[in-house]
Amino acid sequence: MENPVTQPLKAVVFERGGSERLGRLDGSHVIDAGPAGSHGFTPTPEGWDLIRAAKGPRHELNDVVLRAPLRPPKILAIGINYRDHATESNNDVPGEPVVFAKFPSSVIGPDETIIVPREETRPDWEGEMAVVIGSPTYRATPESAHRAIGAFTALNDVSGRRAQLETPLQQFTLGKSFDTFTPLGPCLVEPSGIDLAELHLTTDVSGERMQDASTSEMIFSAVELIEYLSRGMSLEPGDVIASGTPSGVGNRMDPPRYLSEGDIVEVTLTHVGTLRSTVTIEP
Repeated sequence: MENPVTQPLKAVVFERGGSERLGRLDGSHVIDAGPAGSHGFTPTPEGWDLIRAAKGPRHELNDVVLRAPLRPPKILAIGINYRDHATESNNDVPGEPVVFAKFPSSVIGPDETIIVPREETRPDWEGEMAVVIGSPTYRATPESAHRAIGAFTALNDVSGRRAQLETPLQQFTLGKSFDTFTPLGPCLVEPSGIDLAELHLTTDVSGERMQDASTSEMIFSAVELIEYLSRGMSLEPGDVIASGTPSGVGNRMDPPRYLSEGDIVEVTLTHVGTLRSTVTIEP
């Protein structure tokens, strides 16, 4: 008889009865792990111990509302980290990571609405794997960088191409930090025993497959990104690194395809599940 496959530990923040709670995601159920603080779930070893030991009420997933699993202190994002995306963007493969920031105020959770500002005429999608720091890290070695990964999840780096590309000096931070432009979740996955370079990542827009890739295609691995970013910058528990998007963004299609009223964007990542968002345009 074969041994059963061990499922990874998953943490969520959920709302029930007007309060936000931490929970362990167990298939189609959530086991209450206690109240969630203002930052949601921070994937430290102690945090995972709390999730692992959860013995509170068991809820059907359909009976709760999932929220963003954490409110990160900072979001560091990586551009051009898949070779095929470099090709479609008419860029050379970078010799070192391309880094920009997204403001934490842009974070929303699963099944929430992306609200495109009325001035933004070119809203686009970017499905990504995000890693979350679990321990304070500075000048990481490969070994300490690996240990610093507290969790991984799915992220949509929603991008306002007008603000990003049509403004002086190409204002990435502005075009990628509008309110609601960082859907995150639906859960955080504990990474023990999981190869983050062998995850399947897809993005569907209103039922049409736009992106389909493996994280093995990344130019810089999660460990290499942590090494690079921690040279002169302290990484703290809860910090998010959005590791870049593969080819298939709307801006590079012929003709370009941008998000429009009523679109449903679904980013799916191995072990994490599907991060779903509906799009509306600000009146």
